[in-house]
Amino acid sequence: MKILLLGTTGLLGHNVLKQLLFDGHEVVVLLRNPKKLLIEDDRIKVLKGQLDLESIRMAATGCDAIINCAGVTDMSLLSLEDYLPVNAGLAGILVEVMKYHGIKTLVHTSTANTIGFGTREKLSDESCPMQHPFDKSYYAVSKLQGESILTKTAERCPDWHIVIVNPGFMIGAYDVRPSSGALLLAGFRKPVMAATHGGKSFVAASDAARAIVNALCKGRNGERYLLTGSNMSLREFYALEADTMGYRQAFVALPNWLVAIAGMLGNVLRMCRIKTQLSTRNVRQLMVTEHYDNSKAVRELDMPQTPIRVAISDFFGWWGNNK
Repeated sequence: MKILLLGTTGLLGHNVLKQLLFDGHEVVVLLRNPKKLLIEDDRIKVLKGQLDLESIRMAATGCDAIINCAGVTDMSLLSLEDYLPVNAGLAGILVEVMKYHGIKTLVHTSTANTIGFGTREKLSDESCPMQHPFDKSYYAVSKLQGESILTKTAERCPDWHIVIVNPGFMIGAYDVRPSSGALLLAGFRKPVMAATHGGKSFVAASDAARAIVNALCKGRNGERYLLTGSNMSLREFYALEADTMGYRQAFVALPNWLVAIAGMLGNVLRMCRIKTQLSTRNVRQLMVTEHYDNSKAVRELDMPQTPIRVAISDFFGWWGNNK
């Protein structure tokens, strides 16, 4: 097929592009800065443009499907309105583009945090509503608004194939900024690592990408799929990173009261219009341990389950050659 891929230059986008090419698809990418694309192939058509209706409509000409990996994830932004144009508004634009061109297939990337995070004893699945503190997260709230646009469209268009995927904390190669890789680099080869009591559902970026490409033909219209993996505390994760990369490390769990104070200090800075990732709404998320059930994606999207140890090695192998 000929696929329009949005959000190509990030960790997930590059991995999706790699999987699309592996399957033999032709890919159109729309980029503000084409120099950020790290993969070269004759089957990639690179167009320069913004994520606006006119540019996307032009890029989608002749395409059979759209995969949207675009998203604003910067936790230092100061208001919900900073996230809405891409994380929510883009969903509406894509619906209009699909109607214009007669495209009926869309795979849309959201986040696991629009879904309740569960407990170690009772894992959360796609039926669970968003839980506090993520209901105060500008990023998660904006992503949920985008999901709402698409689930309503799927109800109105039963012959379409709109699949929403909800990735957890992705790790792997092509993490150019780095994004999630910043968590790994923060603890790499440090004799002592201090972090919160919280945890994430870690997943190999290549596994999430494979599920997304599979969703072009698999999955059900209007359904959400958790692309998650190993549910681990940060203590467990940093122990695994140290063991994988061959060094010893002591872990210090930061007390919640200290993390809360840091968040309040960030609130003061943000009131002064100073961008910082520190804020009460952000640090509360770091004190949550996420426990997601990925069985629906494994069953219906054939998502692989690569060990997180391998994903850690993939990140450092790529980072060491490209930093």
